This record gives sequence, structure tokens and C-alpha cells, in this order.
Amino acid sequence: MDRTQGAFYRVVRRELDRMVSRRLYFGVCIALPLFCILFMTTIFGSGQMENIPIGIVDLDQTATSRQISRTIATVPTSRVTARYADAKAARDAVQKKEIYAYVVIPHNFESDLLGGRNVALPYYYHFALLSVGIELHSAFETVLANLSVAPVAAAGIGQGASERRIESFILPVNLQAHPLFNPSLDYSIYLTNPFFFVLFQIVILLVTMYVLGSEIKFKTAADWLETADANIFTAVTGKLLPYTAIFIAMGILGNFVMFGIAGLPLGTGFLPVNLATALFIVATQAFGVFIFSLFPALSIIISIASMVGSLGATLSGVTFPVPYMYAPIYYLSFLFPVRHFVEINQNILYGDYGFAYTWQNASCLFVFMLAALLMLPHLKRAILSRKYENIE
Repeated sequence: MDRTQGAFYRVVRRELDRMVSRRLYFGVCIALPLFCILFMTTIFGSGQMENIPIGIVDLDQTATSRQISRTIATVPTSRVTARYADAKAARDAVQKKEIYAYVVIPHNFESDLLGGRNVALPYYYHFALLSVGIELHSAFETVLANLSVAPVAAAGIGQGASERRIESFILPVNLQAHPLFNPSLDYSIYLTNPFFFVLFQIVILLVTMYVLGSEIKFKTAADWLETADANIFTAVTGKLLPYTAIFIAMGILGNFVMFGIAGLPLGTGFLPVNLATALFIVATQAFGVFIFSLFPALSIIISIASMVGSLGATLSGVTFPVPYMYAPIYYLSFLFPVRHFVEINQNILYGDYGFAYTWQNASCLFVFMLAALLMLPHLKRAILSRKYENIE
């Protein structure tokens, strides 16, 4: 046991010497995670989309059309940046992304409105950008719905009807919306935390695979194994331990900044969310070890790590519920640690429903560690064979 401990400490000390010998390690282990924390806590600003550029095509040029234009301009989601002489010019501006929506006030709009004839107030918006399109659609529906009932209300009041009676006629059913866990519809509440860890898992995968692959690439793997007394478990765990400590510290710092300083709501204390963070980081490192053991060549594995990290972002379930994805994609998502971490974190953040709702995801994260352990003999054989050292 003492010999194994001595070998473990020697591997850790050797890795620490390698870390301080190159500024690259400082950049990817500390500077890059700090940038991710800063980026994700500031990217959403006030938490809602504001001042999205839109245009107005006023073909009527009447007092009513000017009032409609002023009303549309008061919506905080959008900002009227241009007025166009015809719909074609506005459409061209949307295609060039100079604006993202426009409203057309047609000819004879006021006269048709006062004459009691049916009138339409069309609006067009860029829906290829899903988030922008949804925000603009919601904003237009809100402001134009009020404009559409205003003439009816004015006519009713003019004929002596009470406002209460008009309201019950125009809006016979009152709808009440109660957005759970995020009543202000703040983007940062449900995107900042998971997106930070989506970026973070890419960093963890790349660093894990690089520090392992560099031993083979630069032909120092034999010395690495010799330092560990030819024990591959000691070699891998001792090598990755300094990075584990740094990444856990960065993860805890990120949680503190997001929940303690930025004020994102937290349904429980810091201990559960930090424990989940530590488990996620170790599982992601284990996932990196597993993949590297399959393809122990640095030039190949970096591309694979980037691809896997990008897929993890898609399959994390942040922007689309994973259970409702196409069935093969749903089962594929179980192969990514970040997918399980996001589900654990959402349970903790939104309601702290308890271990009964998270034990399956927590168990899956431990499975990644077991899978990495099972691949260590294969990794050792690959190192001893030296056949991957000359792969460019």
C-alpha cells in the first residue's frame, strides 16, 4: 500500500511540474473557465430580449395609422428602426437581417375601420431565428390584440354601454398565465447555468484527452508508467487529480457567481448543487478517459472530443425536452454526462424534489466511471505497444 501511495504521489508531483512548465495549462484550466463564467452570466443582459429592430410600412398615412405606429414603438421587445414605402422594401430588409419583422398598415385602413368593414393588419417576422421569432410573435400578438378591440370598445361606449359590459362581451374568458419557476420569463434563469456547464464539459473533455494523449504524442508515456510503477490506475488517477481539483474549484466558483452574485434562483442550498457539480466533473473526465482509451491518438481524439462536446450540448435537454426527441436520439443522449447533470440540476434548482427523482441520473454518472475503469487495461496495452506514437 505504501508503495502504491508513493507512486501515486510521484505521478501527481510529475503532473504538477508539467502543468507549471507551460502557460497553455493555465489558459485552458483557469482562464478559459473564468471566461465561460463571465460570458454566461452577462450574455443575457436583463434576461429578456429587447430592442429587436423592426420596420413599419404605413400605406395609409392617417391619424389612426400614425397612432398604431406610435403604439408599436412603445413595445420594449422591439425597436422601430426604419419605415418603408412598400412591403417589398421591408421584405428585402428582413432578408438582409437589417430588421427582423415589419407591420403593414394597408391603404384605406382608417376609412374601412370607421366604416365598420373588415380590416387586416398583417405583420411578418423572421422565424428562421426561433427565439427571435417567438419573442416578436408574442409582442405583436399582445399589442395588436389590444388595437383590434379598441374600435369595438369605443363604439360600445359611444352607444352608452358600460366598460364592464363591453369587456365581458369582448373577452368572455379571462386567461391567467402562471409560468412556473420563472414567472418573469427571464432567459438567464433557465439558460445561464446549464449552458455554462455545456461549455465547461467541452473544456474538461479536451483537457482530459490532451493530457493523456500528449504522453503518447511526445513519447513520454513509458516514463509516465514507470513513475506509476506500471500501475495504469495509479497513472491515470494521479495524472488527472490536479485537473479534477481545479475543475471542481471552477465549477463551485461558477455556482457562486451565478447563484450568489448574479442572483439566479436556487431551490436548495449550495451543498447539493456543488456535490452534483463535482460528480459531473469526475464523470466527464471518466468519459474522456473511456473515449481516449478507444482511440489513443492525440490527432484523432481532439476532433472526436470536439464532436462529442457539441453533441452533448444538443442532447443536454436545455432547449428541447430529450424524451420527445426521435427515439434513437433519445437513447443516444444517455451516453453524455451533461444530459444527466442537467436533469439533476433542474431538479435541484427548480424544486428540490428529492433523490427519488435524481437517483437514476446520478447512477448513470457513476457508470461512466466504471466504464473508464474497464478500459484502463486496453489503454495500458496501447501505451506499451507504442503503435500510436507516430500517428500524425
